Amino acid sequence: MRVYTSGDVEAVNGTDVRLRCTFESSAKINPNLVIISWTFRPLSGGREERVFHYQQRPYPPTEGIFKKRISWAGDIMGSDASIIIREVKFTYNGTYTCQVTNPPDVHGPVGEIRLRVVKTASFSELLYLVLAIGGGIAAVIFCLIIIVSCRRCKRKHRQRQLEGDEEVPRKERKDPTAW
Repeated sequence: MRVYTSGDVEAVNGTDVRLRCTFESSAKINPNLVIISWTFRPLSGGREERVFHYQQRPYPPTEGIFKKRISWAGDIMGSDASIIIREVKFTYNGTYTCQVTNPPDVHGPVGEIRLRVVKTASFSELLYLVLAIGGGIAAVIFCLIIIVSCRRCKRKHRQRQLEGDEEVPRKERKDPTAW
């Protein structure tokens, strides 16, 4: 079993965050046998706490700091074991582990995600957001310029054709009686 996670994740206090966990199994995926366990170890240390369990269906936590905060966001047949933590708090800073078993494929490393809850988005995230929005706007403007240019070219071409039809000189006929 191979488990893949996003490593370090940063989330703004009070927002939702997706902890992405995907897996590859050497055995055919059997949704009735797959077991997924998520645990949390606080940044400050302390004991590890189970925060989510999946076995044929999701089992979110019924007590503790994650009660009513974690929801299933995965797809077993899509090899996705992701969860969403709603309205993150600073107390959620720490290491999350994702463990997946698909009997007989039960051995392999767990995936780890280090979550860092911050007051505001970091500069790099804001920069990416600005670049994405600016890039999208620039792409739309570029497409509009191309469309307008093409329409102008077509109009000019049609106008030239019409003017050309009117300016074609008629062949002069010779008068047969004239010498």
